[in-house]
Formats: sequence, structure tokens, C-alpha cells
Amino acid sequence: MNGCQVRNPITPLGMTETRTFSPVSSPAMAMDRLNSAIIKLGCDPPVFESGIIRLQVPIEQQIEAIDWLRGQQQFQHLPRCFFSGRRQPRINGNDLFDYDTNNRDSSPVSIAGLGSAVFFRHFTPFSLHDWRSIKRFLSKKCPLIRAYGAIRFDALANISSEWEAFGSFFFMIPQVEFNEFEGSSMLVTTIAWDQSLSWTFKKAAHALQATMGQVSSSIVKLRKEVPTTSILSSNNVPSKKLWDFGVNRALQMINKNNSPLIKVVLARSSIIRTSADIDPLTWLASLQVEGKNAYQFCLQPPDAPSFIGNTPEQLFHRNRFDIYSEAMAGTRARGDSKALDLQIELDLLSSSKDDNEFAIVRECIRRKLEFDILSSLHPTPAVCGFPTEEARVLIAETEMFDRGMYAGPVGWFGGGESEFAVGIRSALVEKGLGALIYAGTGIVEGSSSSQEWDELELKTSQGPDYMSCGLTNHHLMPVFIHSPKVQMPMQVTGAEC
Repeated sequence: MNGCQVRNPITPLGMTETRTFSPVSSPAMAMDRLNSAIIKLGCDPPVFESGIIRLQVPIEQQIEAIDWLRGQQQFQHLPRCFFSGRRQPRINGNDLFDYDTNNRDSSPVSIAGLGSAVFFRHFTPFSLHDWRSIKRFLSKKCPLIRAYGAIRFDALANISSEWEAFGSFFFMIPQVEFNEFEGSSMLVTTIAWDQSLSWTFKKAAHALQATMGQVSSSIVKLRKEVPTTSILSSNNVPSKKLWDFGVNRALQMINKNNSPLIKVVLARSSIIRTSADIDPLTWLASLQVEGKNAYQFCLQPPDAPSFIGNTPEQLFHRNRFDIYSEAMAGTRARGDSKALDLQIELDLLSSSKDDNEFAIVRECIRRKLEFDILSSLHPTPAVCGFPTEEARVLIAETEMFDRGMYAGPVGWFGGGESEFAVGIRSALVEKGLGALIYAGTGIVEGSSSSQEWDELELKTSQGPDYMSCGLTNHHLMPVFIHSPKVQMPMQVTGAEC
């Protein structure tokens, strides 16, 4: 069921409900409990023409969500998702958002989803109608019913074949979901129906039972180390020669008299073919050790490549009236020692070029935070440039590949809360075809095409390790808003795409 096809998204669902069952000790017991609940629900179906019901069984042990998802490899034809957040920063010694770890509705450490109770996809730019269509299935009283997904970097650009299954945006409320909490877990099924979309409760229940009949309760523990794979070939788009041409053209525009363009972020796609198929979940698991302060994500529409990433950059986190956002710019390689790391940090702080990039990002977010959160924050100067429209047009004219969801918003919508990261340090992985690895760098006055190329090489070096480089030494500028006052604590530590 594509929720975007509803004619009037303001029309509320007939019912929205979460049913929590007593805790069990294992995933297998949780499966039995859910299967019984689904049968019982089918025998006494809701009377409403539309609705969404979440059935959740707590598990009295912490199991990693990515390990559960790895155990469902037989579902290549179904959409799947994985999202792992990070601990929110502390403001003045207090947690930014105070989650109750004893509350079953507290925010999970990570989630894995399989199948879609309802999905949302369109090939036109993400609109208010689309947002309302998603929010129609969400409710503050059911905070863990969430829609996970991503939005294209540039919805106006043509969609290439490798990104076609994603559309201009793709979100899903998982049909079967595994939530990992601190000290516990939860197995979940969600059933959604809407007769106006020709998707009755009976059809939804039948589809859920078909999926649950194949779900495995086994857990495949993934090794948290980089898998060994030989690279057979690597091809960059653009080539070094065309990169130099593009950067020099951008610098000419930036340096032109009366030009409004201050910064543009140009990217590169590296096509990597390996001796063995790259498993996206194994790749992600190996990044979790290095990327503990980063977001990890995997999004895969039905029969499509997996978009995975290990991004250090938060776009925003909203919890009712509280908003937290970061602006990031500048990248440096890690040193071989703490002393060298400190010297690199001091060099980064004293760099006028990086300080200029950072100031552009900070001022842009300061001006835009009063507007609609998602549409106003994306794209940030850290992944596009400034002014936004001038930079976007130059990117479209210069780059010879489709960014797709790379550098776009990746995250989730909830009833009273939502969180999005920026899809940088990311790749598109498909069985039999290898990986498309994306990286970008900011071009401002004083940039050198050769140095920027070297930065791209740094970001895409060492195979899977490329996504975890540079997480410590970068500019990071959190912006915290607490209505009606605005607080902007500054912390120096950020990365660019």
C-alpha cells in the first residue's frame, strides 16, 4: 500500500493503536506471542475502514537489531531498513532529551525493519501532501510507529537507473520490526489498512501472516571487523582531468565580480567491483566500532540496491518543541598518535579556509531555523554550497552522475518526534554489481583542485574503512533551540560529504 496515493491526507485514520504484551526471554517466544496475537486479531477484526495497529513483545535481553536483520537474508524481495542513532549531546550537563530507559516507548538504540505495512514513494519532489500522507499514519500516542526512509539530494535532477526504485523519496513503516534498547529488545509487527487505497484489513492481515511465516528467530552475530575482499576494478566519475576542469570552473564563478556564489560542494562517484559480493549489513557492522558517534543506516526498496552509510552529520532531531541541529565542514585524516591528532586539530582550527566554510554553514542555519525544518535545512551548505540555489544549479551542470539519496536527508518521522541525518559517507551496494561510493568536498575561494582530489581519495580509501575516516577531526557546530529561547552552544570537533 502506497500511502502517498490517498486523495485527502488530512482525513484521519479510523484507529491508531499500540498493544504491548508481557515480556519474554527470547526472540522465538516473541514470535509465538505475535503469531497468536495476529490470529486473534484476524478473528475479531477492527470495524474501521482504515487504521494502524502495532503489536510489540519486549524481550528481556539486548540483541543487536542488525544481527536480527542479517538472519532474514531470505527476504531479498521485500523492502528492509536499518537505522542506528547516537547518544544525544549534553547541554549544560543535562541530557538534551531525557529518555526513560524503563519506559517501553523510550527511543531505541537501533531498529531493523522488514517488509512494509505501508510505504510512501513518489517520483515528484517531496511535498506537503506527501508529508501529510506519512503523518496520517503516525500518532503521539503511539510514538514508536515510525516511517523510516530517505529523500533525494536534488529532486529536480533526473533519476538514473540505479536509483529508480527509490523514487524522489522512499519511506516505510516496517511490517516486521526489531527494536534494540539499552538492556532489552522488542519484536514488533505492524498492520495498516485503508479501504480508500483498496487495501482492506483482510488483505493486510494476509500479507502480514505470509511474511511472519518466513521470519527467522535465529540471530546471526556479525563480526565487527572489516571484511577482506579484493578490489577487481575501480573507476571514478569524474576522472581527475574532468575534476580539475569542474573545480576551476567553480572557482571562476566564485571569484567573479558581483557573483553571489561563495561555496559549492562537488562530489565524485567511485565504482568499485570486488572479487566477492559485498554484504551491506556486514559492511555496516564493521563500521559500528569506528563510528560510535555516527549514524548508521541501510535502506533497500523491494528488489533494489541497498543504500548504506556511516554519517557523522545530523540534519536535525525534533522532539515536540525542541530542535537540535548541527552544521559541519572540514575534514582531516587521523594522526598516528594522540599528539599528532592534537596538532591536526590545531591546524584545522587555525585554517582560514576551513573557518570560512564553517562560518557559511553556521550563518545559513541560524537564518533558516525559523522556517519549516526539513525543507529549510536541506540541503545544507556542507553538502551543497551557498547560496543554495546557485550552488545546486552549478552542481547539476557540473556533476556527471546522479547523487540519488547521497547527501540527502536519511532518517525517520514519528508522531511527536523525528530525526534525520545527512546521507554522506555512503554507498549504493548491489549483489553482483559491487558498490558506488560517494564523496564530496567544499570548493571556496582559495581551494586547490589537486588538494580537493586528495581529500576525496582520503574519504574513499581503504575499501569499507572509507566511511569511518575523519570522524574525530572536524568542525562541529550544534544548534539547540528550546522554544521560545534560542541556545547555540559551540563545540569544535566536523566533517563534510
